[in-house]
Amino acid sequence: MTAKRPSTFHIVFTVVLITAGLAVFAVRLLHPGPYAMPHGGALYGALGSFMLAGLMLFPGKPRFLTWILLILSPVALFPVIYSIMGESEEVISLYATDSQDQPTDLRLWIVDREDSAWVGMPRSKAVEHALDGAQLQMLRAGQLVCVVPRLYDEDRETVRTIHAMKVEKYSVAQIAGVIGMYPLEATESTVVLRLDNCPEGSA
Repeated sequence: MTAKRPSTFHIVFTVVLITAGLAVFAVRLLHPGPYAMPHGGALYGALGSFMLAGLMLFPGKPRFLTWILLILSPVALFPVIYSIMGESEEVISLYATDSQDQPTDLRLWIVDREDSAWVGMPRSKAVEHALDGAQLQMLRAGQLVCVVPRLYDEDRETVRTIHAMKVEKYSVAQIAGVIGMYPLEATESTVVLRLDNCPEGSA
């Protein structure tokens, strides 16, 4: 018996899944310097999109499996879309280590104030990577520079100001904020870090 050919809907939805998965990798080419390999939710979401696409075109599958794939697709597409949006504007890499002392590439939004460049993140992330006072390499606009992040936690006014600057700079943050994917105002868990230059003579 001849296997039933995929419908137009199946083909279109498969193309969407594959395109979204590929975009997670391709969008990082917008930024000069070493390619930043997707990791975490972005990588798993892209791989999940490819897997769902393959299953969607699998011939002879029962109708209920199609519905299951459709229901599961947002699980893969949510981190994919978030990653694509997050990488679509200026992003820096901060090369640090995690709690297991493994090297990690922190992809962060950045803003410039008259005193220095600043980044923000959840407090737990800053603590896990021991960022406060560490000498780290930062990749920005294709250039590697040595920086010393200084954690601002108790100074909530500075935290709110820097977070507001990020929201103002990044249209993606504004869009994500409207749909609940990004806080438009700093939360209690939000901290910011001032990226000072390393002392003269540091690597």
